[in-house]
Amino acid sequence: MPGISGMLTTFNGPNYVGPLFEVTPTETPFLSAIGGLTGGRPADATLFTWQTVDLRDADASRQRLEGATAPTAEARTRQNVRNVCEIHQESISISYTKLAAVGQFADTGSSHPYAAGLNGSNPIADEEARQTTWALQQIARDVELGFLTNEMVEPTTNATARKSAGLDSVITTNVVSAGNAPLTEDMILDLMEMVWQEGGISVSETATLICNGGQKRKLSEIFITNKGYQEQTRNVGGVNLTTFETDFGKCNIMLDRFMPTDKIFVVSMDECAPRFLPIPGKGFLFVEELARTGASIEKQIYGEIGLEYGVEFHHGKIADLNTTGS
Repeated sequence: MPGISGMLTTFNGPNYVGPLFEVTPTETPFLSAIGGLTGGRPADATLFTWQTVDLRDADASRQRLEGATAPTAEARTRQNVRNVCEIHQESISISYTKLAAVGQFADTGSSHPYAAGLNGSNPIADEEARQTTWALQQIARDVELGFLTNEMVEPTTNATARKSAGLDSVITTNVVSAGNAPLTEDMILDLMEMVWQEGGISVSETATLICNGGQKRKLSEIFITNKGYQEQTRNVGGVNLTTFETDFGKCNIMLDRFMPTDKIFVVSMDECAPRFLPIPGKGFLFVEELARTGASIEKQIYGEIGLEYGVEFHHGKIADLNTTGS
């Protein structure tokens, strides 16, 4: 059923008897593997930056003559990369009566909306704690989706919300377009070779393919069923991932509900991390009480977070994959 806007009361949020089954999946594998909502690094501004530096191409003709004068000086310049922290803010409002009436249950067979003494118990003994947990889970789901798919929004006024760039928008160098064709082994290996040539996926433990359900089935068909590889698992940042063997080492497969169904990312996970903007005296993603104007609790959950993704060309993606299975 849908949520409500405004204050939660005994009328719009009735209690029921029996076990509580949560309908919506709450796993956020990418966010969890790179640190989650508690394991990132702090920032000190809404904009945070990092640097990259490359070396010149290897040259088989750099030998010098005996006794030669020193060659012309050379140096490597660094490049700046940027992203922004986006604000996540949720509010909780619960009436005093709703907090207290844990033994009051909905009775659809009565003319009065509630009846006491029904056979059973309410599994939610602390409405505030449970609503806070659900709000945090929703924030994590929002962040997961954004870190995978968002384009960066860096506004010049407060009329527009900041938005952190996600992998889909930042990966521009290593891109394979499938042209609506089904996934093939060559697509995967070609992309992995492109990323490897650029210096990515060099840490085998964190080299990861991220995909949704349909493309995961194709990956299993290609590398597990057809190749006869034994499917194994390993832990990355607390997340158990399937692994398979490739020409470029053992690679993880991360199944993620928030991935676009027509895309697969190849990600050097060791270069990704959340960046937080801690609020003085409060930290990151804190719950605080708001001013009360009546018989209810009023709280907000607040945090600012962005994605640091390292070197853009250490990642890659396959786009425009066929999603119908034909």
